[in-house]
Amino acid sequence: MTVDEYLAGAPEPQRSTLTELRSLLAGLLPEAEEGISYSAPALKMGEKAVAGYTYAKSHCSYLPHSGSVLTEMAGELDGYEWSKGALKFPADRCLPRELVIRLLEARLVELGLEPDEFLRR
Repeated sequence: MTVDEYLAGAPEPQRSTLTELRSLLAGLLPEAEEGISYSAPALKMGEKAVAGYTYAKSHCSYLPHSGSVLTEMAGELDGYEWSKGALKFPADRCLPRELVIRLLEARLVELGLEPDEFLRR
């Protein structure tokens, strides 16, 4: 399955919301490779997934591909439901750009990569 096929199978408004997130992620990490990881769209730097996303019946989820990023950022996630592996957000509203930047920064640092070398703010 490709990312395009995954998104084509998503209902509205999830499809539009995740398409917006896809564009945001691609713009912020232009060197990342897009693909499918654990049955969901993801961006990879080398062999490591940096960010992913998925949909459910009533929400969308951001996947940091880390068990610690969201826990470390708990203070910045007020108003969101989250677990150590997924951040839920409304099906009809993309995550704020600044939050996505912070999530990507945290994951890149965790991978030993310098965010300023890869993130295009």
